[in-house]
Amino acid sequence: MYRERVTSAPGPVDQPHPAPGAVHTAPADSGTAPGGFNSGDTGPGGFGPGGAGPGGVGPGGAGPGGVGPADFAPSGFGPGGSGPEGWPTTPPGGYQAPEPDRLTRFVLRLYERSPRWAVPLAAVGCVAVGMSYALLSNPTYADPDAAPTCLLKLTTGLDCPGCGGTRALWYVLHGDLPAAARHHFLFVFALPFLAYLFVAWAGNQAFGWRLPELRISSKVIGGFLAAWLAFSVLRNLPWAPFTSLYV
Repeated sequence: MYRERVTSAPGPVDQPHPAPGAVHTAPADSGTAPGGFNSGDTGPGGFGPGGAGPGGVGPGGAGPGGVGPADFAPSGFGPGGSGPEGWPTTPPGGYQAPEPDRLTRFVLRLYERSPRWAVPLAAVGCVAVGMSYALLSNPTYADPDAAPTCLLKLTTGLDCPGCGGTRALWYVLHGDLPAAARHHFLFVFALPFLAYLFVAWAGNQAFGWRLPELRISSKVIGGFLAAWLAFSVLRNLPWAPFTSLYV
């Protein structure tokens, strides 16, 4: 007689094998499921509500590299942790603003209590003082070393970027634009734009005027500063026709 050959199924020998067609269910308290999925266990690579996810991701665990509510992030980042190489993170309540000094408190209190037209009126007063000085001093007949004078021109004999501006303003106030441009062309060119910006700002602050906004891009400002620098260099060259720019 031939003996029946018995083959064992893979797995532990003491584990019962279900009958064909039977559905196997794991006990609720066993903590295991096919592939490790269960509410009390972890799935493939650590997936599970009560466990941890890939590389430690889970509500009760830690995220990639240690990220979690009670843990640290990569390089030490995390709530309650520290920044790179031990840098402290922002405290939960945020940083407290420093207390202003007495002068700052005085200026802020004065600004809040002053009427809305006070600041524009002070700016108009400063502009009026400058124009009055230009009219009364008559810089077109002043000596080069007359006080107040340009320190750069007094010590080196070179025109600074602002040299000729007071005389140009004097000629503008007298309606002589060619003579004003001769002394400082860029000042005369920029004067209408500066006047409009000042009027628009002062009218808005004092009376609530809504004049069309003059939009000046950073490229335009950079180009103007570059032209001003070139003008300041060319006006000091000792060759014609640059000598005509010397003031």
